[in-house]
Amino acid sequence: MGKVMREEAESIHLSPWMHIITAGGGIPVDELLPASGSTYVARLDGREMPDETSAFQHFWEVLKFPDYFGWNWDAFYDCLRDLRWLSSDHHILIIESADRALAEDDSARTEFFESLWRAGQSWSYTKRPEGATLSKLSVVLSCAEESTTGLARMLGDIQDPPGG
Repeated sequence: MGKVMREEAESIHLSPWMHIITAGGGIPVDELLPASGSTYVARLDGREMPDETSAFQHFWEVLKFPDYFGWNWDAFYDCLRDLRWLSSDHHILIIESADRALAEDDSARTEFFESLWRAGQSWSYTKRPEGATLSKLSVVLSCAEESTTGLARMLGDIQDPPGG
């Protein structure tokens, strides 16, 4: 399994851009918000993403994906990597019930979380004045407490694939 950056009672920090929190848990605001600039916060719900089409539709509506969005995983990743149409310096995606997203389709679920991970990574490594690393795209995955370990393990495998 990949390395978990820091684990606290109500949150797991996998990287500067990926966090898992339990329902009712939280992350200190200064770990998400930039020192300056505009921030776009999008709230999504894993329960509204039972399949690929629903996931694409939900993101298209909430993140206002452009009309040229191709409704496939490559296009999904490309849009997450761009986000210029939102006219903000930083982006925070909060996915509630993240453990329920694409729960019936393991292949699509892996593509989904891998796209989120890779997009966060591509936006990352921005330096703050005080020297801390802060991503321009942060993903906060909220889920039931009993799901945090499994979700963290899956994301760790994306970060450090078995046999890779």
